Amino acid sequence: MSIRIGIAGYGNLGRGVECAVRQNPDMELVAVFTRRDPKDVKVLTETAQVVRAGEAEQWKDRIDVLILCGGSATDLPKQTPEYAKLFHVVDSFDTHAKIPEHYAAVDAAAKAAGKVALISVGWDPGMFSLNRMYANAILPEGKDYTFWGKGVSQGHSDAIRRIEGVRDGKQYTIPVDSALEAVRNGEDPELTTRQKHTRECFVVLEEGADAAKVEQEIKTMPNYFADYDTTVHFISEEELKRDHSGIPHGGFVLRSGVTGWEKEHRHLIEYRLKLDSNPEFTSSVIVAYARAAYRLAAEGQSGCRTVFDIAPAYLSPKSGEELRASML
Repeated sequence: MSIRIGIAGYGNLGRGVECAVRQNPDMELVAVFTRRDPKDVKVLTETAQVVRAGEAEQWKDRIDVLILCGGSATDLPKQTPEYAKLFHVVDSFDTHAKIPEHYAAVDAAAKAAGKVALISVGWDPGMFSLNRMYANAILPEGKDYTFWGKGVSQGHSDAIRRIEGVRDGKQYTIPVDSALEAVRNGEDPELTTRQKHTRECFVVLEEGADAAKVEQEIKTMPNYFADYDTTVHFISEEELKRDHSGIPHGGFVLRSGVTGWEKEHRHLIEYRLKLDSNPEFTSSVIVAYARAAYRLAAEGQSGCRTVFDIAPAYLSPKSGEELRASML
């Protein structure tokens, strides 16, 4: 029997989930919930229904796992606890500092309803988190380093577009090569924010806008650009669409550590992601964890979990016997 998947929200992430479900033969997409008029939302899966978000409760016995594709700023803090009262759920909440409070709220709702909820699933938090945890457990004496990019930061791109005089824009986060190489060389550098990453902006101005003023406002924006070396390029709308329409991303997680009685041997653990499409890769991670949520629920478990709590075998469609024979 297929795992019946629902999607809440049909933006870049929701469309990515739909594609990922298609690549997993033990799953089927049955419904997409939207705050828009369902007549205006065209999905690719012919057998899936598009339903108003307010009608979700009517589907609680027809969906095995609901994947939440809203934003972390305002959507998921409200949606995940609410939907966890009706469904087993998976979200990609990525505001790192607020994960503990999000976990507590979702855990209370899921336990009360007897549901399983997986939060903060993706690549960071998610796959990067797992690699940080594994590396720390294996090399307890060492240093962690995380580099993001080169890739499009959607939050920073949105911040650019909110500036007066900006018609459109994209921002790339770029690791500083010399910093990355210092870590790889075992130098264990102490790196400031500015020393680890640079930011590159491609901006389309409104007609008559003051380029110098816009550039200054970008470079001095607190929490986004002020702590980084930032380059701003002004380009045409055609150039932006031609050269910057994708959403690539990726990065590196490294841990440099020592072993031996006298700490005489050095080791480096490095994990890298290079992604053509940030939302589609994130979606693929989420869908694998939807399988885990389904399996935990079948065992009678309830409450909130993170990627740290899920055994790797729960993610795979293969049986334990198949995994031991082909991948161990």
